[in-house]
Amino acid sequence: MTRLLKKAFEEASRLAEAEQDAVGQWLLDELAAERRWDDAFQGSREALANLADEARQEHRASQTRPLDPDAL
Repeated sequence: MTRLLKKAFEEASRLAEAEQDAVGQWLLDELAAERRWDDAFQGSREALANLADEARQEHRASQTRPLDPDAL
C-alpha cells in the first residue's frame, strides 16, 4: 500500500462509522466504475480504430469542417 493511500485510510478511520461506510462505498463504487470503463474500452478498441480511420478519410476528402462550440 502506498503512503498516500495509507494516509487516506488513516484519516478516514477517524470519521464516524456512517461516514466511514460512505467513504468505503464511494471508493468501491469508483473502483467498479473504473473496471467497467476499462472493460468497455477494451472491448471496443477495434470499433474505435475503425471510426478514427473513417474520420481521417473524411477529413482528407475535405468532408469535415471546424467545430464551432457555439453552434452546438
